[in-house]
Amino acid sequence: MSFHPTEAMVLAAGLGTRMQHLTDDRPKPMVEVMGRPLIDHVIDALEAAGVNHVVVNVHYKAEMLIDHLGARKSPRISISDEREALMDTGGGVKQALPLLSDAPFFTYNSDFLWTEQGAPALRRMGDAWDDTKMDALMLLSPMDKTTGFDGAGDFFMDDAGRLTRRGSASAAPFAWMGVQITTKAAYAETPDGPFSNNLIWDRMIPNGRLFGLAHKGTGCHVGSPQGAREAEEVLAQT
Repeated sequence: MSFHPTEAMVLAAGLGTRMQHLTDDRPKPMVEVMGRPLIDHVIDALEAAGVNHVVVNVHYKAEMLIDHLGARKSPRISISDEREALMDTGGGVKQALPLLSDAPFFTYNSDFLWTEQGAPALRRMGDAWDDTKMDALMLLSPMDKTTGFDGAGDFFMDDAGRLTRRGSASAAPFAWMGVQITTKAAYAETPDGPFSNNLIWDRMIPNGRLFGLAHKGTGCHVGSPQGAREAEEVLAQT
């Protein structure tokens, strides 16, 4: 039971403090990798996957990002304004929900890039989506094919694709790549203020409703100046 989302919510409101000098004069999504802002890499990938409406949340140096997005001809872009208060990841998605239809949608952190191997990753996610058994489907990068990631991995995945957290284990084989397909229903009965997406995932895991899909290329987390350099090295080889 596949479903290819035509809408996405891009999380672009963070302060980007770990990017150090790179965000002195611009929001993190405007940091350039391979000569192009991160936000354009992200939205181009979504558009190539059939997404025609993208909601972007904004906070730090919001006007610069809004002006940049306004110059795009496609896809259609809506702004979820968090200039008054940051809503964290889950709260940011929840605030954007009225701007989206009732169909499943992508959420995409604006600081992950990747190389493709075979079918495009976002298309593979749509092919794998099954809302009869999933509340969210994450794109995961094997740790040995991931750059810019601090930590020992996020998740274990069973043969059916169900996820469990690393917990007390010394390491886990997969890192989340900042992209998921999920639903409005996943955000029901959540706080009205800021909260993390971890809250909804922790509700899904005991019910076997959080799934993953292993990425076939190299995943690049652009969370620091070094991460940006490593991403450029990887992407330059494609």
